[in-house]
Amino acid sequence: MQRLNSVLLATLLAASVATACGSTPAKPATPAPATAVSANTWAVVNDHQITSDDVEKAYRRMRDPSQALPDEDALAAKLSLLNEMIIQEILLAKARELKIDVPEADVDAAFAEAKKNIPDDAFQKELSQRNLTPADMREGLRRDLLLKKVIDQEVSSKVTVTDQEVTDFYTSHRAQFNVEEEGYRLAQIVVTPTRDAQIANRTGDDAATPQAAAAKAQMLMERLKTGVSFGELAMDYSEDPESAPRGGDLGLVPMSRLKQAPAPLRDAVLKGTPGNARLVSGAGAYTIVLVISHEPAGQRDLSTPGVRDGITQTLRSRKEQLLRAAYLATAQSDARVTNYLARRLVESRGKM
Repeated sequence: MQRLNSVLLATLLAASVATACGSTPAKPATPAPATAVSANTWAVVNDHQITSDDVEKAYRRMRDPSQALPDEDALAAKLSLLNEMIIQEILLAKARELKIDVPEADVDAAFAEAKKNIPDDAFQKELSQRNLTPADMREGLRRDLLLKKVIDQEVSSKVTVTDQEVTDFYTSHRAQFNVEEEGYRLAQIVVTPTRDAQIANRTGDDAATPQAAAAKAQMLMERLKTGVSFGELAMDYSEDPESAPRGGDLGLVPMSRLKQAPAPLRDAVLKGTPGNARLVSGAGAYTIVLVISHEPAGQRDLSTPGVRDGITQTLRSRKEQLLRAAYLATAQSDARVTNYLARRLVESRGKM
């Protein structure tokens, strides 16, 4: 129970730094502010300073303090986190410009929901180990809610898919809807217990020990239970370099190939329910399998249940990703940004 509580708290801690905007580094658009900065200043965004203390606090929220990293790896993780915080600060400035706010009741609800299964003593102990306070956690949740509101208002709400676009897509891809063999449309999130040579997820997160892998897998399952998008979690955390950039999408897996899979993985699919994710473990690794749909053989048309909705979701997702990337690129180009940590690392040849 103590281990589970720790994992549940890790979910709350990690949630306070996950954003809807990915981890594309911000680039300076204009010269930095002329005001002097101290060694404690790691970045300046539109005259707002992001300090090493800010980054350290966010780092403690998202990392298990018992899992120490080599100095170079820890610094690389903090540099990646700083890049995310730069983008967050740009979006927070947008929230102020657009007069977007988060009611205190929404923060209360998010805080209560995130820690509802964690005993108070376990919660306080974990915060103490991370040198954080409940106020720190609430502020992290407030930022997340603000960021989500900005993206929802400026990106998601402006994406539309017409019936004609759906029809045109089906006509152009008709062959894709002719299923020659019964199969399952699947998606996955992979967590391995060793450091991977290639990480293609958006956060650079990589479990390097069996204990870290187990905690990470449970954290992801808990976040799925709270309604977080499977695709977003896969892009942010999956350690499979091929499927992570696609939101874990494996496409249609025919029954003949599924029968060749290890029994636990095969059973998770065959005994699963579309829309529900199941956790499978083996040899210290973990795979979260999502059954999207069960597809019998035959030709589908737009009247077939799920086809029209599936095409609409595909087109909407593509448009939203494109608009989000364009929106962030525009916001970054309009901002004044200097990443002092990156500059100092370049000047010192990677040493601090």
